[in-house]
Amino acid sequence: MDHLVEELSRAVKDWDRRGWPRPDALVVSGSGLAVDLPGATEHRARLGELVPYDVHPVVGHPHRVELLSVGDRHVIYQRGRVHSYQGYNGAETVFMVRLAALLGARTLIMTNAAGGLAADARPGNLLTIRDHLNLTGLTPLRGEPPAEWGPRFPDMVGAYDPALRELASAVAEELGIELGSGVYAGLAGPAYETPAEVDMSRTLGADLVGMSTVLEVIAARHIGLRCLCFSLISNLAAGTASGPLGYEEVLEAGREAGDRVGRLIGRLLERPELYAVET
Repeated sequence: MDHLVEELSRAVKDWDRRGWPRPDALVVSGSGLAVDLPGATEHRARLGELVPYDVHPVVGHPHRVELLSVGDRHVIYQRGRVHSYQGYNGAETVFMVRLAALLGARTLIMTNAAGGLAADARPGNLLTIRDHLNLTGLTPLRGEPPAEWGPRFPDMVGAYDPALRELASAVAEELGIELGSGVYAGLAGPAYETPAEVDMSRTLGADLVGMSTVLEVIAARHIGLRCLCFSLISNLAAGTASGPLGYEEVLEAGREAGDRVGRLIGRLLERPELYAVET
């Protein structure tokens, strides 16, 4: 698979040529969650010009890439991810993750909207992901990525950084935001899961199910980024909900949770622990 090595190298050079400050972190938002981050100041930087392929719109994903300042830290904010179900290959799906790491970022924060599988799941619940099941049949590591990016067989234990999850829990408590945790099952989509697939995911140990996140986390861990991911339960999964699933309820859940998500991530970006080098 083409890992877009030349395109990434060119993007790094273009970044420096434009005089933009190197980022410390990357934030990627999920469906309906492209919220403003309190305390962040936007630079006049058109980062989308560095992406070497056309980005196709999905409802609820504005697809803007911004460079923000939070105190003395700099953050790439990808408002709306790209998904493999849109026709992107693994390298395209994780392009911004790899670019951020090659520019020196240490941390990846992501949000997604997910279907709730657990018996106590309720729309509007916010959770940190503590582990995942990659049921997409895809991986961004297929082929031969450059050896300098990371080991050929990366260790995925602790992929969702335990120290960052503890930090998120502490910050959520300070803000009065209820925050649970769960295991996320990533499927390819874009069709919602069948009741049988929901039963399978639950049997395998998943609390949440969605169509994103797992490829980015695999690429992030391979290239050395620490990961912190939040899932908003936007709906109950097929066979659990009382009626048919629809995308509008996903977007509505994001709108209702936007303030909580924005305050939580904004406060986290102010914490020096977020940028610590993994030991």
